[in-house]
Amino acid sequence: MTGFPLQIEADVRRRLASLGISPGDIAERFVRGTGPGGQKINKTSSTVWLRHQPTGVEVRCQAERSQASNRARAWAELCAKLEARRASASAAAQAEREAERRRKRQKSRGQKVRMIENKKHRARIKQARRGGGYEE
Repeated sequence: MTGFPLQIEADVRRRLASLGISPGDIAERFVRGTGPGGQKINKTSSTVWLRHQPTGVEVRCQAERSQASNRARAWAELCAKLEARRASASAAAQAEREAERRRKRQKSRGQKVRMIENKKHRARIKQARRGGGYEE
């Protein structure tokens, strides 16, 4: 069941729009809560459950006794999760670009000198191995 007869806060609509997400992509259900709370929890559907279908991100909120305040919290939490997901994806892409840039850059003069010295050292070690064969 989607909750569009009920209004979503303007802040949440703005955050969803900045992420490029339509509120129609989000399934909203009101379910009975769990845990301590007695009759109020067991009889009313004050827990709000939201799921963004394309990504599968889910949020469940039963922090308050009021369905309306749980709903506002759940929508804000869903926005925060989706924003964090987007931020981590862009950070990973940036890290990959930086790693590629470091791999492709030219070696400094000092690096080249050290590389040549290491090669010469390795060649001397190999040369020393060759010389001591068995003779009769």
